[in-house]
Amino acid sequence: MSTSQGVNVLRWSALVAGIFYGFSHQRTITASNATAHAQAEYQHKADLIQKAKAEWAKKNLPPQSKTGSGDIITDPNDKNFDLEAYLTKLSAES
Repeated sequence: MSTSQGVNVLRWSALVAGIFYGFSHQRTITASNATAHAQAEYQHKADLIQKAKAEWAKKNLPPQSKTGSGDIITDPNDKNFDLEAYLTKLSAES
């Protein structure tokens, strides 16, 4: 009789240990997946911010100076019109 009681205690102990191990292992896997998901979401947002900054810079920052290449804006309504460069070009031509 004592042999079967010892076996039952061993079986129940193994069952409880297995349940505890499964629970702790599942928590580890879930935490790892949550961390990976949060990191991927953060990286995606950082990429979107970088793209938005590049588009904003392309839209709002003035283009590189083109006076060295001889291209001068002659339209006075243009926001990049430079009167001094235009007058210098006219005086050089005449």
